[in-house]
Amino acid sequence: MKLSELMAGVTPDEEFAGIVTAGDMVLAVDFSGVAESPAEYIVADEGVTEQTGALEAVTAESTYLRSGSTTTKTGTKRTFTVTGDRFAGDAFQDALLDHSLKYGTGQAVVKPYVYFNMLTGKGEQGLLSITVEDDSSGAAGENAGWSATLTARGTPTEYTYAAS
Repeated sequence: MKLSELMAGVTPDEEFAGIVTAGDMVLAVDFSGVAESPAEYIVADEGVTEQTGALEAVTAESTYLRSGSTTTKTGTKRTFTVTGDRFAGDAFQDALLDHSLKYGTGQAVVKPYVYFNMLTGKGEQGLLSITVEDDSSGAAGENAGWSATLTARGTPTEYTYAAS
């Protein structure tokens, strides 16, 4: 599903106040590398059971003569862990689990993304490096599962959703 399809009929309110559920957070990726706008990005949706965004501080340790040890924050690492039940025919899963991404390296696995709260429209955008960890897990009688880690390259920029 394209981002434009997901957001059809949805009008974010920057002043929204209230509980936000995991389903209100939208992760969309330009697997093609040629999308003209985020409206064409593919949304993580069908069969996705978890979409966890995490932030990890990057730090440097220094020791000074009289003041001792100090930790300085030098950056923030953004990662997404995405897992789900395999749904063949879903555009996001089919692209994510494509041979070229599973076995790709370097720039071939770097894709543009947006991540935002669909209630407020506020979030971030940038580039992700995609690592597929699991493409068909499961025991007899269970749904086939998959998992991937998507790691932001550099520092994402602020993003506010706007209908195209």
